[in-house]
Amino acid sequence: MSNPLAQLAFRVSLTIAAIGVCGAVLAAAVGLVLLAALPSTAAGTQVCGKNDVVPAGEKEYLAGNNVGGVDTAQCVTVGERKLRVDSAEHDLPVGGPPAASPSLLKGCHQDICSENSGLPVQVSRMPELTSNLVTTPAADGDYATAYTAWFHSKPAVEGLPDGAEMAIWLRANGDARPAGIMVAGAMPISGASWDVWFEKAQGRNRITYERVGDVDSVRGLDIRAFGKDAVNRAWVKPDWYLIGVEAGFDLWRGGAGNSVDEFEVVVAEQLPPVGPAACTASLAIDTSWPQGFTATIKITNSGARPVEGWTVDWTFPGEQRVENSWNATITQKGRTVHAVNAAYNGLIDVQDSITFGLVGIGAPPKTMALTCVPR
Repeated sequence: MSNPLAQLAFRVSLTIAAIGVCGAVLAAAVGLVLLAALPSTAAGTQVCGKNDVVPAGEKEYLAGNNVGGVDTAQCVTVGERKLRVDSAEHDLPVGGPPAASPSLLKGCHQDICSENSGLPVQVSRMPELTSNLVTTPAADGDYATAYTAWFHSKPAVEGLPDGAEMAIWLRANGDARPAGIMVAGAMPISGASWDVWFEKAQGRNRITYERVGDVDSVRGLDIRAFGKDAVNRAWVKPDWYLIGVEAGFDLWRGGAGNSVDEFEVVVAEQLPPVGPAACTASLAIDTSWPQGFTATIKITNSGARPVEGWTVDWTFPGEQRVENSWNATITQKGRTVHAVNAAYNGLIDVQDSITFGLVGIGAPPKTMALTCVPR
């Protein structure tokens, strides 16, 4: 990094080897050093220091070289929301943390924040958050083209985020594969199918959504939709904060020639909630037989703010009883039934719905009133 002020303000020690995907360690902080004093990178700036961080245009974006606990050399050239890997001499086996994660960032990077990013935002109140990304892949190497979104329990943090690291892989080149165990396959999110991987590492939940079928560009990627899926799986908590979004490359072997040609993250205005939380519930009989039935209960957020937990109560008209249930915890006393959300499906955005089901013993009820109450 050629500018002494930039070197002083933006050189940070990253523990990338302990992090993995898109290795920049992010943290949100109020009143931290911003980037107005740094020179423009419109003409392109080459950085070769392991931990160099420079502006990447429009004061809303940063770029980091992000070389981990290795001694191999790497240089990147940074432009206006662009990044090119000029050289990368890495040769690590796939299966451990990557050697480097050169990336562009909107939000906060340890104790450095870009201006006017719209981040952090609390998960339960996350506005629409979409991204465009255009990349050119290198011809060879073991690497992944990926986003990473970072979550922390508070809007400000010193040190490592303590919540979750959520990666969205667009391309897995060579032998690259996500860390952890695949827990779901071909999940439909934001107009594509994704395999879902999970592991617990360094006190955080590490989540990877690996696209089925590699791509090198996306338009309007709905990052909020991935966050909602992670919340429903109980890997991200509604009261945590999204503190930064980055995109770039995880490099194990090689990687020179990769480039980010366009990167944009759009965070919609976060409007304060107006009015109370509210929900409704309805029951539909799916199947029935002389001695029993199965039913689905649909819960809809009918209020003006997200529901962060719910209960549903009803009274059977006869001697029906709940034999089994899923996606809710159900207790019954006489004819009165009380259902509470599971750990992974308490959050319901405005106008969204979730369902839970049950197996009942006795004649299926023809009509029944259900009461839904936000927790």
